Amino acid sequence: MTIPHLTAADGTTLPAIGLGTYRLNGSAGVDAIGQAIRAGYRLIDSAVNYENEGAVGRAARSAGDVRDELVVTSKLPGRHHRYDEALTTIEESVFRTGLDHVDLYLIHWPNPKVDLYVQAWRALIEARERGLVRHIGLSNFLPEHIERLVAETGVAPVVNQIEVHPYFPQQEAIDYHREHGILVQGWSPLGHGNDLQQHPVVVEIATAHDVSPAQTILAWHVARQVIPLPKAASPQRQAENLDVFGIKLTDAQVEAITALGRPDGRLADQDPAVYEEF
Repeated sequence: MTIPHLTAADGTTLPAIGLGTYRLNGSAGVDAIGQAIRAGYRLIDSAVNYENEGAVGRAARSAGDVRDELVVTSKLPGRHHRYDEALTTIEESVFRTGLDHVDLYLIHWPNPKVDLYVQAWRALIEARERGLVRHIGLSNFLPEHIERLVAETGVAPVVNQIEVHPYFPQQEAIDYHREHGILVQGWSPLGHGNDLQQHPVVVEIATAHDVSPAQTILAWHVARQVIPLPKAASPQRQAENLDVFGIKLTDAQVEAITALGRPDGRLADQDPAVYEEF
């Protein structure tokens, strides 16, 4: 299966869908991630705080000829934003994966009250220059955080991974990133533990296209040029989530799903302006 790619301002390209790996750990995680790679996934998302970089790396090393096609991702935790600590943490991420580099490395949260994210960004820039990582980006950053990084370092991220799903569509943020050539990845793209896949609007559109509600929501992300990162352990769900690029929603259907957004739509009230994660 050939997955389309999206291109950032600096020419970096990323697959238009990826695999979320939170809680895919140990041998079972290696098996699930390996199956996903065989199914066609090429963007594999991880983080230091997921405690599964080893599983991701093992699956990637076992991928054979497609290793060069993979975008193995990890993220720097908030407790290691200080420059020296950040560099050491990135080195440890590379060592844990067993790969010679990590393809994409992100700062997991800005933690603005601690106010060390500029140091962390300088460390990611240095790690890229040293060949530890190929591409660098952000996760859960707001426009004001991004603008400060660019102003102080002259280096823009290739991607920002943020919460995006129909109850929290983030239209303004998506417009901002598109204007600045920053790709958007969406975490929890199908919602999590809520009734999103049973919503009558989603079900009606899914029925019209003869696809599942999950596929409908992922097709909505694709139509908005958001890279969704659905987590799935079973081969059936992995394959279903990947098979969305032939689903062509109408503009009206995209708008109807976007209109499901709510003021309190965040899954866990994690506002990056105040939320801290270490």
